[in-house]
Amino acid sequence: MIAKRLGDRGEAAAALYLEKRGCRILERQFRMKTGEIDIIAEEDGTLLFIEVKTRHPTRFGTPAQAVGRTKQRRIFRTAFLYMQKHGFMERACRFDVIEILAMDESYAVRHYENAFEFDGI
Repeated sequence: MIAKRLGDRGEAAAALYLEKRGCRILERQFRMKTGEIDIIAEEDGTLLFIEVKTRHPTRFGTPAQAVGRTKQRRIFRTAFLYMQKHGFMERACRFDVIEILAMDESYAVRHYENAFEFDGI
């Protein structure tokens, strides 16, 4: 339960960060049978499919390192279905990772744009 709360706080922090950058949040915790995408946003006409990784700074490497090939494929499949469902197949998109490094009462945000590229489903 503590990990879920930490993850929820991280996703809220990431959404706030994106909104401050001028992004429009379209979905949070978008789920389909193929997987989940933490945040789907739009920035300057581009769809952003964002994986949020929240951790304490010293645990198990950086959060972005936890987005392996299997997780990337799940995100690709889910993004494809989202775009198909909403008629966005012609829209530009990118796949980002946002790290939230949780400290006592604050957090640090690292945003990796184009963290990985679509290489087929």
